[in-house]
Amino acid sequence: MNMDEFELKIKTTDELTNQELLTIMQERVKVFVVEQDCPYQEIDLQDNDATHVFLMDGAKLVAYTRIIEHSDGEHVSFGRVLVVKEYRRLHLGRKIVAATLAELRVNHAGRAIKIAGQSYLQAFYHSFGFKNVSDVYLEDGIPHVDMVLDN
Repeated sequence: MNMDEFELKIKTTDELTNQELLTIMQERVKVFVVEQDCPYQEIDLQDNDATHVFLMDGAKLVAYTRIIEHSDGEHVSFGRVLVVKEYRRLHLGRKIVAATLAELRVNHAGRAIKIAGQSYLQAFYHSFGFKNVSDVYLEDGIPHVDMVLDN
């Protein structure tokens, strides 16, 4: 599969079409609630003002992240990183995180990027320069660790 075939889109919640919003929410629930067997409020108030970074294969969502601005003005974060099941092992996780970091460098230069990553992905995030700033803790029953990247 040619990586250039995927279209990168970056939109605020208000800019999303109804179909894009539904598709994003369906895939997020599929991955974070159903696949991970983790009942929690997946769609939350942070979605109201989020920026959504996603890769499309034609009309199909294949990878996604959500950028959140924090009211402290000192840092921004991203999360809900996913690759649709049938597109995994194509390095799209790396591609979507790189695109998200590029967006953050343009629109949030100088602000630290703080994430709560699932602990099994520490090496993945470390490869982008993130450093752990917490011990591993449980969030909704899943081991996480806080990490920061200077921007």
